[in-house]
Amino acid sequence: MARVPASVVAAGGLVGGYGVARWTKKRPLGGVALAAAGAVAAREWRRRGGNATAAGLSAAYVAAFAGSHPLARKVGPWPAVFSVAGGMALASWAVTRRQDRAPRG
Repeated sequence: MARVPASVVAAGGLVGGYGVARWTKKRPLGGVALAAAGAVAAREWRRRGGNATAAGLSAAYVAAFAGSHPLARKVGPWPAVFSVAGGMALASWAVTRRQDRAPRG
């Protein structure tokens, strides 16, 4: 079975968490979706790069979520969410790609 890349899971968690909160009008439910995707992504980040990689990318995930709020006041909610999701996907891809290319020994 093919694995879904952590970058896709993280971006999907940001977009999906916002979508769930918006459409259900229940912010805690959106938070559950956001947290679940973050946990799945963190597990993959840890598997691919270790604890430091997982901690750093998890912090970036939380920062992306927090940063989407002030950004939304400037550009609107959906553009803000898509922007931070794209940034998070890129960061995840870049870090785990570099980890994959590092020599193991």
